[in-house]
Amino acid sequence: MIEKKYVESVVNEWLEGRDYFLVDVTVSADDCIVVTIDHAEGVWIEDCAELSRFIESRLNRDEEDFELEVGSAGLGQPFQVKRQWEIHVGEPVETQTRDGHKYQGTLTEVTDDGFTMEVETRVKPEGAKRPRKELVGMHFTFDEVAWTKYLIKVK
Repeated sequence: MIEKKYVESVVNEWLEGRDYFLVDVTVSADDCIVVTIDHAEGVWIEDCAELSRFIESRLNRDEEDFELEVGSAGLGQPFQVKRQWEIHVGEPVETQTRDGHKYQGTLTEVTDDGFTMEVETRVKPEGAKRPRKELVGMHFTFDEVAWTKYLIKVK
């Protein structure tokens, strides 16, 4: 069986000096390898093909039969690594907490333990007859969210 750590080390070797970063590597029991990478400006198919060839050059098909898939994280897919939050600061995101609450807003900050987003909420100021919309900063720890993803807005 092909070791996940070995595939990760091969991918990290290819990533050196590039602005791409590793999101995930999975290796199934039947040696189906899936490598997911990302980049602040998107992932080019040519780079996925180059990485795929690089990984294949480091594996021996005579010793182990394997299937290899290299791709991007996908625009509508949940973030998996901190760097994905970092490259989307200033952009619209949607997050769902583990207790089921969903929030949409602008990602404003990423820290080691979580992130802050500016969310529009209804607030009723003291003495006012009606609530009004205000932007409120909400901080979430990575542990308390089920998922966060880039929010695609169609105009």
